[in-house]
Amino acid sequence: MSRRKGQSGCVVRKGPSWFVRFWEDVAGQEKRVQRSVRICPVTGPGSLRTKSERARRAKQIIAESGVDTEEHFRHVEAVNLGTTFRQQGESWLRHVQERKRRPVKPHTVSTWKSHLKWINPRLGDAPLCSVNNLALKGLVTEMSDAGFSPKTISNYAQVVKMVVASAIGDDGDELYPRKWNHDFIDLPEVGDQRTPMFTAEEIERIIQAAEGQHRMLYTLLPASGLRIGEALALEVGHFTADGTLRVRQGVWNGKLQSPKTRNGIREVDLPAGVSLALEEFIGERKEGFIFRTPSGNPLGQSNVLRRNLHPILAGLGLGKAGFHSFRRFRVTHLRKQGTPEDLLRFWLGHADKSITDGYSKVREDVKFRKAIAEQVGIGFVPIVPQNLQLFPSDQGSDAREVVVM
Repeated sequence: MSRRKGQSGCVVRKGPSWFVRFWEDVAGQEKRVQRSVRICPVTGPGSLRTKSERARRAKQIIAESGVDTEEHFRHVEAVNLGTTFRQQGESWLRHVQERKRRPVKPHTVSTWKSHLKWINPRLGDAPLCSVNNLALKGLVTEMSDAGFSPKTISNYAQVVKMVVASAIGDDGDELYPRKWNHDFIDLPEVGDQRTPMFTAEEIERIIQAAEGQHRMLYTLLPASGLRIGEALALEVGHFTADGTLRVRQGVWNGKLQSPKTRNGIREVDLPAGVSLALEEFIGERKEGFIFRTPSGNPLGQSNVLRRNLHPILAGLGLGKAGFHSFRRFRVTHLRKQGTPEDLLRFWLGHADKSITDGYSKVREDVKFRKAIAEQVGIGFVPIVPQNLQLFPSDQGSDAREVVVM
C-alpha cells in the first residue's frame, strides 16, 4: 500500500450522466475490481460543465469511498492472508525470542505459552482481523465465570493484545490497530496483590530449619536481595575477596542466561559477617557453582522451592511463599535504614527512575558502597563462621565439602 499512489479515476460518459471508474481491493478476492460511480448529469440541474470540475468531484467520490486508505487495504490484506489467531500467536512467540532488540526470557515465553494453551481453544481458529473488543469481551466473561482472579484475567488479555499487535505489514505498521475499550470489555481492575514477605524472626527460623547448602542459600537471599535465578547461577569466581558478589548471569530450567534486565548485571556488597560465612562455605573450591548438585550443575529453582523451602515453611506453620519473600525483606530493610535510593536500585538490579539518577555515580564509589552495606546490615542474625557446624555433620568430618554436595 505504501507504494501505491492515490487514484484519480477515469471520468467517462454513460448516456445522460458522467461516471468515475476506479479500482477497489475486495476482501476474499486476489484481484481488484472496478467500480463505477455516477458523478452528475450531463445537462440540467446538478451538472458540472467543465472537465476540471468533474475531475475534482471524481477525486472526492474516490476519497469518500475509502478505497485508497491504508486501513481499507490492510483489512483486505489481512482477510486475504487468512491468518488465524493461533498462527499469529506461534509467529509472535518465535519473534520475541529471536529478535535482537530486547529478546524475551525463556521463563516469560513459557508463561505466555501456558496462557495461549488456554486461549487457543477459544480464539485460535478465529481470523486475526476479527479479534477485537467484542471477541476479547467474550473471553474475559468466560474467564470471570470460571473464577479467574483479576490479575490472571489481565495477564491473559494482555497476551491477546500483544498477539494482535504483532501482525504488521511490510512497512512495519500494524495490520489491525486496535483501541481497546476496557469498559466495554469489562476488564476487572487489579487490586492489591498478595506479596508475602518474611519477617526477620521467620528468616532466622527458616535458616535454623534448613540443612546443608540450603542454609547458606537462605542466609544469602535476604542478605543480598538477589533473585533466586541469580543466586543459583553464582559461580565461585563471582565472589570477590572483598566480599562482593558480581552478578553476571541467571539460571532458569537448568539453563544459564543473562540476568532479567541489563540492570541485573551489577555488584552486590555483603556485610562482613555474611561475606565471611560465604567464604567459609565455599572453602577451598576455585571454580564451579556456589550452590550445586552432586554432578556440579546449578540447583533447580523449582526443586529447591517444592522439595525444600515449602516443606520447611509447612513444618514451621508458616504460609506458603516463594523466594521473592526474601527479596522483599531486603528492600524493606534497606528502606528502613535510609539507604540511598540510587544505591538501593543498583544492588537490587532495578532501572533508574529519573534523569538525575543517571548523573549519580554512587554505584562507582566502592568504598562508599561498602560502608553503607556495613552500616545498614541485614536485619537478622546471619550464619557466622563459628556456626558452620550446624551443617549436617553425620556425613563426614569435612563439613564444608558435605555442604557443597
